Amino acid sequence: MAYLGRQPIVGNYQVLDALTATTTDTYALTKNSVAVFPQTPANCIVSLNGVIQAPYDSYTISGSNIVFASALTGSDSIDFITVLGDVLNVGTVSDGTIGLAKLSATGTKDATTFLRGDNTFATAGGTNTPAFEARLGSTQNFTSGVVTKIQLDTEIFDTDSCYDNATNYRFTPTTAGKYYVYAKGAGQSSSSTLQRFIVYIRKNGSNVYTSDMVTSSTDNMEIITGTIFATIEMNGSTDYVEIFTYFVGSGTLQIVGTNAHFGAYKIIE
Repeated sequence: MAYLGRQPIVGNYQVLDALTATTTDTYALTKNSVAVFPQTPANCIVSLNGVIQAPYDSYTISGSNIVFASALTGSDSIDFITVLGDVLNVGTVSDGTIGLAKLSATGTKDATTFLRGDNTFATAGGTNTPAFEARLGSTQNFTSGVVTKIQLDTEIFDTDSCYDNATNYRFTPTTAGKYYVYAKGAGQSSSSTLQRFIVYIRKNGSNVYTSDMVTSSTDNMEIITGTIFATIEMNGSTDYVEIFTYFVGSGTLQIVGTNAHFGAYKIIE
């Protein structure tokens, strides 16, 4: 950002309480009678007898004390001591004052993400949790013409234990917000007569999104893959989502092993 005139200076600058010289080399530094601890001698501007003193050569800092190179006398005058503070420290930043462009990334993610203490990545401004992904652990058979829930029983991850992989095979997030929900299934027929394969996302038992794959009656398939994704508002308490499918074909209709996935994560707003 450009400025007219001098650019504002940022730093914790303090003119300390006045000191009276005596026959000693060490003096306590205070501001409004509260001890001050300069970081280094170079953080101080010291005027003695009208002359600015050289840090390190003319004085050093020990905790909250200034120690002159030699003892002063009652005839000396400590004109002032200014402490610059930690001029490179921005202190406590006000809310909403730093944009993503000013953040640097750690690890291999992009500049909108950072590495958390648990070695997982989070996005600046929040985290994409609750989140989960599950897959089908073994073969599941289906009946032609019947809408059936896919029993995705093997969790790949489940950050907040919001996915039921044992009974209802549903995701019930405990935080309100918008969620990106996705699923994939590969339906197959043992007799290469698969004519239709549908994947549904259901919210609270009702279809909200559908992915419908249909072949002609003369072009039956052995395998049809369906992929579906959507953004769904969840109330963080009772709302849940599930994945269902629908086959039309003959022979053994099934989804085999890892050919079905279901996942969701919270969108950062």
